[in-house]
Amino acid sequence: MRLEVFHHLFAAAAEEMGVALMRSAFSPNIKERRDFSCALFDGRGRAIAQAAHLPIHLGSSPLSLAAAMAAVEMQPGDAVVLNDPFEGGTHLPDVTIISPVFLAGSRRPDFYCVNRAHHADVGGAFPGSMAPAHDIHGEGIRIPPVRLVRGGALDRGVLRLLLANMRVPREREGDLLAQLAANRVGERRLLAMAEQHGRDEVRARGEQLMTWTEELVRSVVRGLPRGVYHFEDELEAPVAGGERNVRIRLRLATRANELVFDFRATDPETTGSVNTVRAVTLSAVFYVMRLLLPPGTPTNDGVMRCVRVLTTPKTVIDARYPAAVAAGNVETSQRLVDVALGALAQVLPDRIPAASAGTMSNLTFGNAGRSGTSFAYYETIAGGAGASASGPGQHAVQTHMTNTRNTPIEALETHYPVRVVSYTVRRGSGGAGRHAGGDGVVRRLRFLAPVRVGWVAERQSAGPWGLAGGEPGQPGRAFYRAAGERRNTRLAGKAGVELAAGSELEVRTPGGGGFGRAR
Repeated sequence: MRLEVFHHLFAAAAEEMGVALMRSAFSPNIKERRDFSCALFDGRGRAIAQAAHLPIHLGSSPLSLAAAMAAVEMQPGDAVVLNDPFEGGTHLPDVTIISPVFLAGSRRPDFYCVNRAHHADVGGAFPGSMAPAHDIHGEGIRIPPVRLVRGGALDRGVLRLLLANMRVPREREGDLLAQLAANRVGERRLLAMAEQHGRDEVRARGEQLMTWTEELVRSVVRGLPRGVYHFEDELEAPVAGGERNVRIRLRLATRANELVFDFRATDPETTGSVNTVRAVTLSAVFYVMRLLLPPGTPTNDGVMRCVRVLTTPKTVIDARYPAAVAAGNVETSQRLVDVALGALAQVLPDRIPAASAGTMSNLTFGNAGRSGTSFAYYETIAGGAGASASGPGQHAVQTHMTNTRNTPIEALETHYPVRVVSYTVRRGSGGAGRHAGGDGVVRRLRFLAPVRVGWVAERQSAGPWGLAGGEPGQPGRAFYRAAGERRNTRLAGKAGVELAAGSELEVRTPGGGGFGRAR
């Protein structure tokens, strides 16, 4: 019983960090869409609690902390910032802030407060830092682990360097300071817990929570049928009109006390931005494992202790410098989940759903301030969820590795020179079956100022697959109509375009796959 109390104490501290970040952030992407995540780690860098935020952030954050611990000897009052995918990050817009927590009398950190937030822009060729690029340098500023705060004092020189390489620097500064404030909240909660319960008990309970989770995971693994299962899926051509589609291949081995996710046969890196680093692959597997666990299971380092993830360096799911990776974090992560669930559907056919939208449908737009009003917008757009043996898929929801909200129309039109012409459910886009897949959405925007638009999406050629005879969902689409023209022009899945004021953009997101043959 007392361990359960500490489970909720740690989780509540992480949730409170998230509330502080949401309330104090400047950008709609963080304040409205809640594109951020918060977690607590012990002094050895092991996750002990996470808020119910974004799966793509939470499963990969341990590698960010490991990189920061290796690069910086953190002292009381310090805070480290990083976003480099090749030093613990995921993709450049995801900026991580790490703060050590020293309990009374400690010379080394007892805990770490960590939060990661997606910034609407971190430089690069296009506003939003998500449009296609051929290497990491075209995607924005790379930040290795470096102190942003020293002994409680903000390092203004480091901050100026970062902001000089980002669009809308005032907004970026506000979001960074909100991240620092969120960690301070987590630190205060941990110090209060130690004062009330004692330093030794707080540290011991973190260790016990991880062991408890490990035992729960092992019991689930022991209950799975033993065998070897294969599944593969593809990412669409990473460069418009360029390379072939990319295959992600999984060999899943279920053993007595272990699961082995072997992705080593996946295709090599590409010249496009669908490459992703190993941290994202680990995050996708972490998420899938969490789906298998009973409700109420603590989310911490124990989840992965009986799981092995095998990858080959310089493949699309274990990319190395200088590969472009902006789309890998948001799109390849979704396909990794599809592949893992496709393999598990052979193990647990009555529990695993058909494929969901399979894309975050990433839209960015902005300008460089030539008109005197610099702005940068980013959003992932909902799609349809896959159906399952238990019922149809949900309509118009964020699925799998994203857990954000949408930007409300009022906030979107207040902050940006844009009007929402329509925003509806894309009826009939879910795959047919005994249980139909969920429908995607249709969103049409009219720009009131010149913009540079970036569009990064998957499932634009073939829709998400169904299961047990269910039909696939409809693929996604994106079109623009330039000002003064009557015809729509279709955008490729990874594209950028400059549009004049008065132009319109329409996005149609995929529906989820159906389950079972229609009767």
